[in-house]
Amino acid sequence: MSMQTGYASSTSELQSYAPAATDAGVAAPAPRREIARSRPVTAPRDARTEPGPVRFIIIALAIAFLSIFVVLPLVVVFASAFSKGISAYIAALAEPEALAAIRLTLLIAAISVTLNLVFGVIAAWAISKFDFTGKTFLITLIDLPFSVSPVISGLVFVLLFGAQGYFGPWLQAHNVHILFAVPGIALATIFVTFPFVARALIPLMQEQGTQEEEAAISLGASGLQTFFRVTLPNIKWGLLYGVLLCNARAMGEFGAVSVVSGHIRGETNTMPLLVEILYNEYQFVASFAIASLLAMLALITLIVKTILERRLDEGQLPNGD
Repeated sequence: MSMQTGYASSTSELQSYAPAATDAGVAAPAPRREIARSRPVTAPRDARTEPGPVRFIIIALAIAFLSIFVVLPLVVVFASAFSKGISAYIAALAEPEALAAIRLTLLIAAISVTLNLVFGVIAAWAISKFDFTGKTFLITLIDLPFSVSPVISGLVFVLLFGAQGYFGPWLQAHNVHILFAVPGIALATIFVTFPFVARALIPLMQEQGTQEEEAAISLGASGLQTFFRVTLPNIKWGLLYGVLLCNARAMGEFGAVSVVSGHIRGETNTMPLLVEILYNEYQFVASFAIASLLAMLALITLIVKTILERRLDEGQLPNGD
């Protein structure tokens, strides 16, 4: 009796693995038994589980690096600027050469930021909203100043507009001054700063797509109405971010401006150039006083940049603020 029972159980077990016949006469695969295997479940590793000494060394190295290469230079600049008192600091900034350099720097920054703002918006609009031949080449041209040394870019303008340059004889014949004057400084600064606005807007506008603009146009809005009422509110934080970086680079540019300015005192020296001249003449207080203005500009730029990055990460608020 036990043998028959064992035979029946083994037969039923074999039938459970046998292919089952379908109505069409084609054998269908029989269901297979799932074998549960116990596997140990490991929790995801937390970075904070590193040993205490390792975390301490990493944090200490980061703080030491920032202190040596960021905090310490800023402290030295401001300490040297105020080393002879606030009266000497103010007197250094009130010098005619210093005031001329500050005015020229603000003028060049205003020209560069305005033109790059217009160019950056147009370029970002064209690249993100339209498909056309040469689109990749245009993006490459926008990135070109990032890969070219500012000194080389300044030298290019010398080769173009210098006395022995391509346009030099014509400019001299018509008494037009490009080099060693405001136009040359503005051209060199525009060249090294024009990618910032476009590069801040292109990924943002590509991510937003064209649905809202198409909807506005389908409802009867014109191109300008669509831009000012739909596109511009959506890109305002990215636009401010690009303008901020462009302005900071324009005020602090040294290499390209140094090549095309001619270092004419009181006329073509911007703030970075005046810092070098005063330092070479051992006027350390005056030199660091001008440098402190650039340092304060860098700190303000860093603070505003952090705020704008937070707004960009958070996205557009529901109330449009």
